[in-house]
Amino acid sequence: MKEFIFNLSDKTKKDVADALVLLEQGQSLAMPLSRNLAGIYPGLHELRLKDQAGQVRILYFIKKGDAIYFLHAFRKKTRELPTKEIDLVLKRLKEV
Repeated sequence: MKEFIFNLSDKTKKDVADALVLLEQGQSLAMPLSRNLAGIYPGLHELRLKDQAGQVRILYFIKKGDAIYFLHAFRKKTRELPTKEIDLVLKRLKEV
């Protein structure tokens, strides 16, 4: 995931860093920047960014009283979240 974020545009990397600072300060992010994915898994969220190459999604998990876990990042090319991306995140959540 580090490599994916490293390869984003400078502006998008700054947007990711800004969102992380807000999350670390305990702020709840809302649409259009972040979407709650509790319907998939409680505490799961989607950071929603856009750059010149298209839609960027970073899925993260907030474990109350513990930490914020960035689980997966990818370029979104379809309207719905791809099943393979959700399956990967659910697998990683088992390790948290």
